[in-house]
Amino acid sequence: MANLVRWEPFRDLVSLREAMDRLFEESFVQSRVGWPASVGMEALAVDMYETDDAIIVKTAVPGVKPEDLDVSIVGDTLTIRGETKAEGEIKKENYIRRERRCGSFCRSLTVPLSVMADEAEAEFENGILTLTLPKAEEVKPKAIKVKAKSK
Repeated sequence: MANLVRWEPFRDLVSLREAMDRLFEESFVQSRVGWPASVGMEALAVDMYETDDAIIVKTAVPGVKPEDLDVSIVGDTLTIRGETKAEGEIKKENYIRRERRCGSFCRSLTVPLSVMADEAEAEFENGILTLTLPKAEEVKPKAIKVKAKSK
């Protein structure tokens, strides 16, 4: 004799909803501890904008000392490296939640215009790193005076 299984139409719907909740929680809500370093590179959020004379790059690096930052430009690639150090006085088993990341980080970006790397400036204030990359002369906007031609 065959066993009959009662069909419950909402059982699969609930499991689909739970799967979607789990997907969003794992992707956006939970910390990225244990992810590969290549994914962690994207964790350093960067703002980049252009003025008449320079490219400005800003990034938040709280808890990092200026001497623990390394900024370099090779060709058109800007690289920001640094390291955050863990607090050594708290035992691992005493943590209830640990979301602040410690360890080294690196972020490389392409600078869209030619810049004069030897004249670049870096300022660090209140956990915000601000880089000023002066534009090369050939990419700076130049005004052309228009003369009226007389007949």
